[in-house]
Amino acid sequence: MTLKSRFVFPLLLSALLASCANGPDNSVAYVERPAETIYATAFESLDRRQYPLAAAQFDEVERQHPYSEWARRSMLMAAYANYESSNYEEAISDAQRFISLHPGNRNAAYAYYLIAVSHFEQIMDVGRDQAATQQALAALEQVVRRFPESRYATDARLKIDMTRDHLAGKEMTVGRWYLRRGYHLAAINRFQNVLREYGNTSHVPEALHRLVEAYVALGIDEEARQVAAVLGYNFPGSEWYEDSYDLLTREGISIGDAIEQADPTFLERAMQRLFG
Repeated sequence: MTLKSRFVFPLLLSALLASCANGPDNSVAYVERPAETIYATAFESLDRRQYPLAAAQFDEVERQHPYSEWARRSMLMAAYANYESSNYEEAISDAQRFISLHPGNRNAAYAYYLIAVSHFEQIMDVGRDQAATQQALAALEQVVRRFPESRYATDARLKIDMTRDHLAGKEMTVGRWYLRRGYHLAAINRFQNVLREYGNTSHVPEALHRLVEAYVALGIDEEARQVAAVLGYNFPGSEWYEDSYDLLTREGISIGDAIEQADPTFLERAMQRLFG
């Protein structure tokens, strides 16, 4: 079983697994057979990790017996088989069709979850366009919003954190590019966006330090001092604060008093003014 199957497949089994025992038949040619026979054949293909074949066989159940209980089950099984074969668009289409035809079904939660993880698997590296990441975030948030107490929501929340961190990483990549080329105002906008939109991600300390760099480059010493104070108060032992401290020391800008006082009012005002 692949890594991504270790969570998705057990959820599918618990949602709709029905035991069927029939002889193997890997053909998807139209040969009229009982729905349960085709379903069992498809499940055997799934068990052998023949995912494209399994998806086609689950589709065959619906084609031959469109109004049966087996067809309803097969719709989600086909979606899962397509997900496992990395045919994510088909997986999303199958799951969306299930929701459209059976919106009140108890397995609709799994269908929403499968749509979300199919988008999640398509997230590109931070150097690429992030449309897939935004789609993944929206789909994951929909799972949490619709089914907040479900086991799907538990995993979706973890993936939301990863997705937001990914989006913050994209902002940081663009901001660094601007900073290296001397487009300081554009860089500042990107780093401030990380703090406003992704303030609970791992990129916050670096974003604060990069703001210090940009403000120093522009000669805005007081802004640099206040950002460094926020960085030092919240992340006193980080390498990014050490870099900011060294930079300001070389420039003759003192931030020691602000950090030593640890004045929450000052820090709140600074955060509100700089990043609010």
